Order: sequence, then C-alpha cells, then structure tokens
Amino acid sequence: MGQARQTFERRQLGLALRRFREDARKSQGVAAEAIGKVRSVIVALEDGSATASAEELEVLLTLYDVTGKDRGTTLTLGEVARKRQKRRTHIDALPDAYQRFADLESNATEINCYETGIIPGQLQSEDYARAIVAEGEGIWWERDDQEGEDRLNFRLERLAKLFRPKQSKILRFVITEDALHAKVDKWETMRDQLEHILMLIGRHKDLTVRVLPNDVYGNPLRGRCLLVFGFGQRGAPIGFSETAAGPSTYYDTEADTSDMLRAFYRVWELSLSKVKSHLLIERIHREM
Repeated sequence: MGQARQTFERRQLGLALRRFREDARKSQGVAAEAIGKVRSVIVALEDGSATASAEELEVLLTLYDVTGKDRGTTLTLGEVARKRQKRRTHIDALPDAYQRFADLESNATEINCYETGIIPGQLQSEDYARAIVAEGEGIWWERDDQEGEDRLNFRLERLAKLFRPKQSKILRFVITEDALHAKVDKWETMRDQLEHILMLIGRHKDLTVRVLPNDVYGNPLRGRCLLVFGFGQRGAPIGFSETAAGPSTYYDTEADTSDMLRAFYRVWELSLSKVKSHLLIERIHREM
C-alpha cells in the first residue's frame, strides 16, 4: 500500500471501505494491524489518497466480514483504483452504484442540487418517493420487480444518513416552481410532501431551499438536473449527472465542476430568496 494521487476511483474505494469498517465496528488501528501497517495508512486509504494491493484488500474485507457481491465489486473497484487514471468523466457501471452515490453524499460537507419538475430525492417524503418509484413501474423496471423496492429503500436510507443530527453539512437546493404543483399520486401525497419540506427547513439550520419561478428568464439549466458534492479540504468537488437509463456519470475535473457550480449559482441568484421561497411553499400548501 502506498501514497497515490487522489482519484475518483480511489475515493469511491476508500468510502466503501470506511462504510464496511464502521458497519463491522472495527477501529482504524485494528484494520491497520490486520495488514501490518500503521493507522495513518488506513486513514489515507479511506481518504482516497493511498492504494491497497489485492492481498491487503482481501484481508480487510475478511476482517469486515464482507462477502458475496459486495466483496467482488470492491475487489474490482480496487483493481481499477490501482491503475494510473487520467482525469476524465467517470461512468460507474459496477453493481450497486446507488450505494457508492450514498457514500459520496453522506461524506460530503456541502451539497448543491438543482432539479426541474420534481422534488429532489434528498427532500422527498416516504409517500412521495414511493409514488415516484411507482411511476417508473412497467417502464424502467417490471411491476413488483425488486429494483423498484431497492430504489425506495435506498432513498430512505440516504435520508437517514443525510440528516443525522451530529453531522454538519451545508445543503443548498433549488426546486422549480412547477414541481410544487405537480400531480404526483393523490393530492394528499403532494400536501404531505410540501409539509415535509417545511419541516426539514425548520429543523435543519444548514438547509436552504429556494424556488425558481416558472416565469424566470435566463435559466442556464433549463431542462436539466445538476448536483455537486463538496468535500472541503478533503478532496476536490464531484459533480453528478443522472440518466433515465444507464450507469451514473460523475465529473471530477476542475473545468467540469467549475462550470457546474457556475450554472448552479446562476439559478441560485435567479431563485426566490429563502424567506420568499418558504412563504410560497406555505401558500401552495395552504391552498391544497
């Protein structure tokens, strides 16, 4: 195991190993001892600035009691992480890509998100999330297919991690006004969804939700969705783009993430203020 340039693949591997270690209730010192290294090596590995051999990964995964598909996927990710990679758009085509997304989301210190026509997943109530998943049945997956249930469970697990009381995280969301009026499931679902947003705003001081009016001009993200994770001093920002079908796409070059953040801050400026957005959501909620 040695020091290496922090890459997206190494960061993914490190976050997965941290999750496995914490789930197994093992300390970094115990993990380091298992592979004959000092604790700082495990810190660097989990931070994405070190690599591990296949043998070291096998030992760690055995220590963490990781088996089956998770073990195979992590060993494959480790193989990719050991290769010298140019900075590029990264396509995550390995199994359970949604779990690695959750790792990034949970460990980010800042999240900037813009969605059009839908309430962002991080702000969805359980009934709204269930209704969104149901709308894809028979189109993106078969009815009663486990994938639909997996997507729902994934969203609910993400929310539990994202809004942990002891975790400070700057959260900025821009929602388009039409998403607040959308007909998702029955009217009670939408009413409860707006109530859920108002509850989150009141409960989490680091969360800001702003609404982009329907009649605004100059939206550089019209028809698009955008999400950028920030990690402070622990790593460069990572942008994310979701497609209707196919693997997740990530961006970690400075050129890409700078453009994405510039677009986000433009729609942030075009949106209603925090107070006016709150009042608009309250008004729509009352009128339902």
